[in-house]
Amino acid sequence: MIEVLFLSFALSMDAFAVSIGLGVKSKGFNKSLAFKSALFFGFFQGFMPLVGYLASVGVGTFIESFDHWIAFFLLSLIGGKMLYESFGESTEEEINIVTNKVLLILAIATSIDAMAAGFTLSLLKLDPYLSMLIIAVVTFLFSYIGNFVGTKGGAFLEDKAEKIGGVVLIGIGLKILIEHTLLS
Repeated sequence: MIEVLFLSFALSMDAFAVSIGLGVKSKGFNKSLAFKSALFFGFFQGFMPLVGYLASVGVGTFIESFDHWIAFFLLSLIGGKMLYESFGESTEEEINIVTNKVLLILAIATSIDAMAAGFTLSLLKLDPYLSMLIIAVVTFLFSYIGNFVGTKGGAFLEDKAEKIGGVVLIGIGLKILIEHTLLS
């Protein structure tokens, strides 16, 4: 069981970092947005290990060969969009980048590693459903807290907030890519 807790903490770190970036972009702490983004991240971080576990029967090495490129592309796309928009003129009627579509993309991108981790559940002889639940709850909590932490930093950083959020997302994408290409 201790393996699941360590796995949960490790897997939730990308979602935590992205949530900090979302919070940094916010004008103030929005409980509804923090809850919704935590639900997206928690669900996908919990669900993807189950997908990995079930897929490990036949396609494990196939997915592992390109999962990092998908995560890098998705995170860089959203981060690049945030950076691009940060250089435009700011208006009071600015459209919020944190839509359900964006949350879905971010949740999937940050959970691809969780799918890969799901391949190890059978090797560790862990209950995949209990593992899925623990990972989802831990990620939900870290994501909610990350949004709050980012909001506090966002109030301090004001005009740099969107740039920081974009850089954080691109940085996470690069981290995933480097870990799976240069360091493996």
